[in-house]
Amino acid sequence: MGGTIMCHVFAGQDPERYACQTRRLRLNGQGTSIRLENAFWDALDEMAERDGMSTPSFISTLHSEVLELQGEPSNFTSLLRCACLKYLEVSRDDQPSALAAE
Repeated sequence: MGGTIMCHVFAGQDPERYACQTRRLRLNGQGTSIRLENAFWDALDEMAERDGMSTPSFISTLHSEVLELQGEPSNFTSLLRCACLKYLEVSRDDQPSALAAE
């Protein structure tokens, strides 16, 4: 696919995907709010559902595990975005290649 076509795919996406949404939740008993683009909230909702948890519980569990492994993250919102990207990478790696099916 040429660069111009690929850029058009990215530029032409529904603006609702990158609109931001703030959600309030509790992390380790502390009330907080997190502001993310809707596409990241969708991924976090999917990750939580996969693990049989609510999204706030999933995020709180993730925060607790990060605290245990690395201490307080300097930017938890960025960590959440990168967790979503990692989830997509792992999901993609779990899928058989379309070329292998041919």
